[in-house]
Amino acid sequence: MFNIDIFHIYGIILSYYSERVKFMSEMEFIIDNIGNLPAVINTDEKQKNEFAINFMKFMQLTHLYDSAIKVVRTYLDILAEEFNVKFSRNPIHNIESRLKSAESIIGKLQKKNLPVTPEAASKNLLDIAGIRVTCYYISDIYYIVNILSRRDDFTIIKQKDYIRNPKPSGYRSYHLIINVPVYLSSKKYYAPVEIQIRTIAMDFWASLEHQLKYKTTAKLSPEISQELKECADRIAETDVQMQKIFLEINDLE
Repeated sequence: MFNIDIFHIYGIILSYYSERVKFMSEMEFIIDNIGNLPAVINTDEKQKNEFAINFMKFMQLTHLYDSAIKVVRTYLDILAEEFNVKFSRNPIHNIESRLKSAESIIGKLQKKNLPVTPEAASKNLLDIAGIRVTCYYISDIYYIVNILSRRDDFTIIKQKDYIRNPKPSGYRSYHLIINVPVYLSSKKYYAPVEIQIRTIAMDFWASLEHQLKYKTTAKLSPEISQELKECADRIAETDVQMQKIFLEINDLE
């Protein structure tokens, strides 16, 4: 069994040297960057081989999830262009994506007391690949959800409507986790992608709330939490009002 230093090295190497792998064979990469590391050099050959195999599997795993993100992003771009051609309006304001770092994946597996293996990550973690879609109006959110739900090669694993049912904090967004097909050279694989869809106003509040809650060392007091909730409610009212104005303007045309 590997020690904690080995797991840490997985994360460091995968996070900071992944670009180099594109220009080197996997074996060259392992020889150049892993074989002489202090945490590996004193292990026996069996452990070294196991480390090398798991390392390559982690590389393949992150490539699969990155490819799944590209599949969804490409489809959303096509939808946006089609909507723009038909209605001279794009319902999508912005699309952002993120792939969990190797260190983050490994840390989450350890926190859940799961084996630090690519198999455990793919089986137990649904948030390795993530996409955030920011829309202009609430109706745009449900349009995107409906289109994604109708695609026959996407399978919905989980969905939560935090717009109609906000979190106690005031957080609003629509969450989907969908299984996405990825066609690689050998066969078709599936990877889950977490998609968060929200309006510009919802994203504004969520971004600031996240910064206040997670980027500060002090714990937020109940009074401040209540103020944040009240801000979220006022922003939600504005969202509804903007949606109403949008519909009224369209009725005039």
